[in-house]
Amino acid sequence: MPTAPPLAPTAHLAIRPDWLAARQEEVIEPELPIVDPHHHLVDRPETGRYLLPELLADLNTGHNVVATVYLEWLSMYRADGPAELRPVGEVEFANGVAAMAASGAFGKTRVCAGIVGTADLSLGAAVEKVLEAEIAAGGGRFRGIRYITATHPAQAQWGSPVLRPEGLLRQPKVREGFARLAPLGLSFDAWMYHTQLGELVDLARAFPETPIVLDHVGGPIGLGPYAGRRDEVFAEWKARIGELAACPNVCIKLGGLGMRMFGFDVHLGDIAPSSEQLAAAWRPYVETCIAAFGVERAMFESNFPVDKGSCGYQALWNAMKRIAANYSAAEKAALFSGTATRFYRL
Repeated sequence: MPTAPPLAPTAHLAIRPDWLAARQEEVIEPELPIVDPHHHLVDRPETGRYLLPELLADLNTGHNVVATVYLEWLSMYRADGPAELRPVGEVEFANGVAAMAASGAFGKTRVCAGIVGTADLSLGAAVEKVLEAEIAAGGGRFRGIRYITATHPAQAQWGSPVLRPEGLLRQPKVREGFARLAPLGLSFDAWMYHTQLGELVDLARAFPETPIVLDHVGGPIGLGPYAGRRDEVFAEWKARIGELAACPNVCIKLGGLGMRMFGFDVHLGDIAPSSEQLAAAWRPYVETCIAAFGVERAMFESNFPVDKGSCGYQALWNAMKRIAANYSAAEKAALFSGTATRFYRL
């Protein structure tokens, strides 16, 4: 019997290996090069272990993943020293994994070829010393930071425990810190809910020289007060996506749709969902983003291991390939590797 998904809201859906293993598919377009621009590595009691061996097990399920980008997730911080510098430990850790992969001893994939860390932008201009330390720790692989601002009064209903201040990206100190990114050649990963996208529009317009990428299609919420209101939320979200796409410095990541807060139910099946099921659920969001941003500013992502609570790595990339089936070879190349390679300077 498969392990049932947890009934009470938790931050992320539980990973159930037997449930995932029951779904195996033939890989679509197995030669198509993929750069996975968004995954994590972590080993914590509340999240479980997902380190290089676990990532490699997913990478080796048949798709041609040539490189990956590491995204911060509160992992391997330094245990001591100044609090603002403790996230440098995560960059050191990711760079160590990248060095292991670069040896060739673990396969052909350039794991952690790009590294995105974090830094507290509310430090203002003083954040520059943190960014410089991360650049040094990254061994030539550090590309930028993510500064998560996702927050909503009802977010406990989808298990998100961290309630952040409203309007973070409009705060003067945060913008003072943000202004240090472009001079150092760094990019910005944004993660927020659809209700907050106006903040990112304002930020992108204020800092047109800073490369920005919006994670997880901009987080249209499907639970809590938005349950049963998918069409209404979609319309509001689509309008904001159009505004963001008008900012030439902004790109978008196509994925993350396996997270609980989107409100899909694919995790409730007796076995993990097929790529057909995933493509049917995700297509409206992915196609809307591609239509708005174009293939040169859109990139498919896995968001593993977070999305692994909803689907397997093999099925996830098959779903993306089904959604992109009618695109040209050049368009597929951009969506699956080219945009990520260019944005993260791999």
